[in-house]
Amino acid sequence: MKELLNKVVSHFDINGRAVDIKPHGNGLINDTYLVATEGDAPDYVLQRINHAIFTDVDTLMTNIMAVTSHIRAKLTTAGETDIDRKVLTFVPLRGEEKYYFHDGENYWRMMVFIPGSHTFEAVNPASSRNAGRAFGHFQAMLVDIDADLKESIPDFHNMEFRLRQLREAVAADPVGRVAEVKPILDELEKRADEMTKAERLHREGKLPKRICHCDTKVNNMMFDDEGNILCVIDLDTVMPSFIFSDYGDFLRTGANPLAEDDPDIDRVEFDMDIFKAFTEGYLSSAGGFLTPVEVEHLPYAVALFPYMQAVRFLTDYINGDTYYKIKYPSHNLVRTRNQFRLLLSVEAHTPEMKRFIAEKLSELQGAD
Repeated sequence: MKELLNKVVSHFDINGRAVDIKPHGNGLINDTYLVATEGDAPDYVLQRINHAIFTDVDTLMTNIMAVTSHIRAKLTTAGETDIDRKVLTFVPLRGEEKYYFHDGENYWRMMVFIPGSHTFEAVNPASSRNAGRAFGHFQAMLVDIDADLKESIPDFHNMEFRLRQLREAVAADPVGRVAEVKPILDELEKRADEMTKAERLHREGKLPKRICHCDTKVNNMMFDDEGNILCVIDLDTVMPSFIFSDYGDFLRTGANPLAEDDPDIDRVEFDMDIFKAFTEGYLSSAGGFLTPVEVEHLPYAVALFPYMQAVRFLTDYINGDTYYKIKYPSHNLVRTRNQFRLLLSVEAHTPEMKRFIAEKLSELQGAD
């Protein structure tokens, strides 16, 4: 393996000579390695891109380079210092303006390692506020990007598409599970029209698509040694989407005190402290560009993502568990019920969420 990794590294235009390559981090999608160099040359991060998930690597890397180049230009214009620590720097191939290497089987990319940088796993009000601020700032910097970005995973957060998949599974009923899940199917169908309104609003010209991160986990931010936010990382899912993708998906995981497959669904309760912290941070950096329609539908976004995940888990259960890995036969059904219980809790808290958002926006506008 070392020989293969050294050969891959040799195709990239790095400074210095690589002296050690070892696994790095705990990512679930791509294989990541830290490449140490000799002397004063920077170290690097080498990644094998999971092209089973990201099937169009050229689009993936074109998106990432457009976004990082735009952010770098913004930071330069603003007179920021230490820019190489505030935006990821990808390394081209030797003698080419190309930022990934195909070895005949796998796809690889390299970026400069940011020393003295850290990620955090804990979700609490402080980290949630930081996450909201960071992802809102990320969107704000990309509002005026002049680039034709594509979806790196087509229909990733398209609710109409996810419901279509569910209905096709129900019609086929390949392993005879539909009768068993009819009560929860009926509940999901009752909400289908409401949950697909983002796509309708977009077709009517009322809701814009923006460049979003689309994977807003708390560990997708980088901090310096003093705890200051450096940059947003893991940019594979950066693509055009509704701002709901970044806002709602963080809260789906961050504001659920239990894992999404915990069977003790009576303990699933939407955490309003996490909601308030994340929303406060998000509005502080994104509030300046959000349209009234986007603001109005932020509580909808919070409900959309547990609903979408319940639909996806139930689709897989009906299809015989062909997509998500399972540990026992009813695993996907447990996940479905967990996410549906979270949805019910979100719905109960919606009036309170609306009041909080209105209050925070009023405070921000008063501060201006």
